[in-house]
Amino acid sequence: MSDSGNSCGFVAVLGAPNVGKSTLINEVVGTKVSIVSPKVQTTRTRVLGIHLQGAAQIVFIDTPGIFEPRRRLDRAMVAAAWGGADGADLILLLVDAERGIDRNTRGIIDKLRASRRKAILAVNKVDLVHKSDLLKLASDLNETELFTDIFMISAISGDGVDDLVETLASRVPQGPWMFPEDQISDMPQRLLAAEITREQLYHQLHQELPYSTTVETEGWEQRDDGSIQIDQVIFVQRESQRAIILGKKGQRIRSLGAASRAELKEILDCKVHLFLFVKVRESWGDDPERYRDWGLDFNA
Repeated sequence: MSDSGNSCGFVAVLGAPNVGKSTLINEVVGTKVSIVSPKVQTTRTRVLGIHLQGAAQIVFIDTPGIFEPRRRLDRAMVAAAWGGADGADLILLLVDAERGIDRNTRGIIDKLRASRRKAILAVNKVDLVHKSDLLKLASDLNETELFTDIFMISAISGDGVDDLVETLASRVPQGPWMFPEDQISDMPQRLLAAEITREQLYHQLHQELPYSTTVETEGWEQRDDGSIQIDQVIFVQRESQRAIILGKKGQRIRSLGAASRAELKEILDCKVHLFLFVKVRESWGDDPERYRDWGLDFNA
């Protein structure tokens, strides 16, 4: 396709934790580029999801949820979120219709107003709220005079998403595409594979395990038969956490491996041999190398 008439731009998707940013981007892109969990603070790093809409290439930046940071990792995640907004052509603020304007959302709105940035608003999870409550929330948000447009969507069902994407496509600047036509993300496959396993940890362990785990892909080998062998290490901070992940007679880690393997097979479109190991590393949360891997600033 020739560059004439093309447009391309970055859209930073901001919001409090767990408002549905990753779900929305995965829905638009058409496949998983960002992990999804009912837990807060799932997205640790900025992820680019790339979508073509006619002659427009929309590059979504899925940012970590913005909240009041307490730990070094929290601070790095919030800094990454605002860093994503600073360089973007458009800002899309996602608000959870059920939670409304909570403390974290209010903080984001105040900071955007202080920076004199306009944004597009998407109120998500509208299927879970009475229409009268929805109208009141939309009115309250409109009064901030921050938003150029307001959309009512359900990222999980796709309702209202097409209209939102059409508007984003019409607003990105004229210019050549920045990524090849068939590219849907800039996340390296090794990192995506680790994120898929981390997502299964959230899904299967619920409250048993705090946010003291991380997953690294240590080996990636293409076999002669076209399949891929992936070796991953799940790092925890205490021996007792290692026991939880292994489970009774290794049942839990087998279940984690089976679920991750099935998803990776679908994403990579080939047979996957996944080997999981669990190691204790007490201070991985204070290791600058981990932050580099995630594209986060250790000193934020």
